[in-house]
Amino acid sequence: MDVVQLLKYLINSKSETPDDGGILNFVEDYLQGFEAIRIDVEDVKNLFIFKKFGEGKHLCFAGHVDVVPSGEGWNTNPYEAVEKDGYIYGRGAQDMKSGLAAFIQAAKDTNDFKGTLSLLLTSDEEGEATNGTVKVLEYLQKNNMLPNACVVAEPTCEEEFGDAIKVGRRGSINGYLTLKGKQGHAAYPEKAVNPIHQLAKVLGDMAGVDLDEGDEFFAPSKFVITDIRAGMQVTNVTPNDLKMMFNVRNNTKTTQKEVREFVAKHLAGLDYELRLTQGSYPFKTETNTRLVKTIDEAIKKVTCKEPKHSTAGGTSDARFISAFGVDVIEFGVRNDTIHSLNERTTKKEVEALYKVFKTFIQNWSM
Repeated sequence: MDVVQLLKYLINSKSETPDDGGILNFVEDYLQGFEAIRIDVEDVKNLFIFKKFGEGKHLCFAGHVDVVPSGEGWNTNPYEAVEKDGYIYGRGAQDMKSGLAAFIQAAKDTNDFKGTLSLLLTSDEEGEATNGTVKVLEYLQKNNMLPNACVVAEPTCEEEFGDAIKVGRRGSINGYLTLKGKQGHAAYPEKAVNPIHQLAKVLGDMAGVDLDEGDEFFAPSKFVITDIRAGMQVTNVTPNDLKMMFNVRNNTKTTQKEVREFVAKHLAGLDYELRLTQGSYPFKTETNTRLVKTIDEAIKKVTCKEPKHSTAGGTSDARFISAFGVDVIEFGVRNDTIHSLNERTTKKEVEALYKVFKTFIQNWSM
C-alpha cells in the first residue's frame, strides 16, 4: 500500500468509539518486525508497537483510531472512502485517520533509525478517554518504556497545510454552581428570594469575561457560561434555586483557585454552592526542544512554510503524554471539516504529511 491506499483502508474500517474496527490487528500485521503489546481495558482496544533499531532516543507517534458517529445527511457513505476532485471523503478523513496513515506508513518505510521508534494507538479518544492512552502510558512508565518525545498526528493546520503545529493545549475547568433562594408567589416578590434576579445583577460582569491576559502562546482564560436553569416552567412561582454550569479553557496563569475567587467576588453575600472539576490541565512544550526544532525543519523542507506554534483548540491525548514528562507536539492535516458532515481531506495533504513524518524520522535519527 501507499499512504493514500492506507488511508482509504482505515476509513473503510468503521471504528466508532470504542470500536477499533479491526485496525489494531491490521497494524500489528502491517508493521512486520515491530514488537506489539496489547493493553486492552474493558471494551477499549490499545496497542503499543515498537522497534528498537539501536541505541538512542525513543521517538513515539500517537493517535486514535476511533471516530465520532457520522450523523445523517452525508453525500457519500461515511464509511466508504470516496476520492473525488482531489479530496478523500469519509468519517475520520481529517480526525485523524490521515495522521494515522501518514505515521504508520512512515514507520513501515523506515529501515534505519538510531534508537527506538514506536506507535501508540487507542480506540478511546473521542469518548471518555479513561481507558485509552493514559492506560498505555501507565504501563510504559511501570516498565521503564516511556518515550523521550512524541508526535500526536491530530489535524492542526488552519488555512494551509504546514501552517501550524500545537506545542501545547489549554486546560478545561468545569463549574457547577447552585445559587440558593426562597421559593414564593410571583405576586408577592417581597416574601421570596429570587435567585434569577440575584444572578441577573452580576451576570453581565461574569459572562464571557477574561480571567487573565494570556501570553504569547495562550489565549486568555475566559469564563464561558454554558447552561442556566431554574423554576418549574410556570409563571406564578419564583424558583427556590438556580443552577448554572460554566467552562473555563484555562492557560497556565489561571487555576481553580482563581476561578473560585472570581465567583466569590461577584456572588459575595449570596448563598451558593460551587463545585469545580478539571477535565484537563494546560501544558506547553518549549519551542527550543529538539522535538519542536526537528518537526519545524521537516515541515519547512516539505512545504516551504514556517509553522506557527499554537495552543488553540480543544483537548487531545497529548495532555496525558505531557503529564508523564514526555515532550509532545501535534501536527497533522487541516482541521476545517473535523466532526462535520462530509468530512474530507486532500490527497495532496496526506501525501505531504507522510513526507513530513519521513523527513522528521530521518532528521531525528541524525
